[in-house]
Amino acid sequence: MDAKTVAVGLSGGVDSSVAALLLKQQGYRVIGLFMRNWEEADENGVCTADEDFEDVKRVAALLDIPYYTVNFAKEYMDRVFSYFLREYRAGRTPNPDVLCNREIKFGPFKEYAKALGADMVATGHYCGISHEDGVHRLLKAKDQEKDQTYFLCQLSQEQLSGVLFPLAGLTKAEVRRIAAENGIPTAKKKDSTGICFIGERNFRNFLKTYLPAQPGRIVTLAGEDVGEHMGLMYYTLGQRRGLELGGRKGEDGRWFVVKKDLEQNILYVSHGDESPLMSRGCIVQEMNYIPPMSAIGLSECGVKLRYRQSEQQTRVTILDETSVRLDFKESQRAVTPGQFAVLYDEAACLGGGVITETFS
Repeated sequence: MDAKTVAVGLSGGVDSSVAALLLKQQGYRVIGLFMRNWEEADENGVCTADEDFEDVKRVAALLDIPYYTVNFAKEYMDRVFSYFLREYRAGRTPNPDVLCNREIKFGPFKEYAKALGADMVATGHYCGISHEDGVHRLLKAKDQEKDQTYFLCQLSQEQLSGVLFPLAGLTKAEVRRIAAENGIPTAKKKDSTGICFIGERNFRNFLKTYLPAQPGRIVTLAGEDVGEHMGLMYYTLGQRRGLELGGRKGEDGRWFVVKKDLEQNILYVSHGDESPLMSRGCIVQEMNYIPPMSAIGLSECGVKLRYRQSEQQTRVTILDETSVRLDFKESQRAVTPGQFAVLYDEAACLGGGVITETFS
């Protein structure tokens, strides 16, 4: 029987490079597919996509696999970046990487891979997957420090069908070791950080080219005027750095953001006292259930309210087909509207949705 063909999303990084290597060693016919989702140069005139594509070509040559490039810049602009700007304009803090996976990497990318003759697709995400009895489950990775199921919480059953995640059982250190032992050129390449289309550039400089900044007052919850902000879009709940308010004589603690008033263009801050940031629960909308909701039986589970957070225990009340109420076992700091709340059982990601409201 002929080997199945797998299209691997090659990004130019070490993770996707090793994913392609492992699949080839397992006997699959591997083809590489590089996506261009963003074409703008950074503030130094550098387009990182060009550098990444050079690494893709080097890896493909070493592995002796064919590779293709596809431009999804328009789809990215329409489906992801427009959402990113709309959320910031509304005073929320979005997570476009979650949308990129749903709208691009497991949407047009998968369709393009099929058009090339691929039977399956694979990426270098740190997570696992099972395909049993017609149900596709998104499993946690062995490396909990790198587990990326959070960013895949909006994927549908259809999108997860025919998908492989070769790095499920590996730690980052093991991936780099495998790359080095096999002479992969990206073995020591630095991990990309932050939002993919912003890269290493200054976030404020990037954002103000798309959204006009509206400076306003910084005020305490008691109504004391303490400074000026550069535009509400530049701040997020719990933020400590960049407020430039200085200390208070004889008082411990730092300033941090506790609220944004879009109508009055006021940034509210607190000094030392973090209690205004604590929430007992939140409302989550646009919920996507990875196993069907009927198969989950939600009542209590773990939740991540941001990517790097450890799972927190929460009680789940289903409000309707796409909305839930979460009541946390312990109060949580800086639960941020616009971010994703992602639900977990012991082994798998159950799905997630957008935080729209918090309560004390």
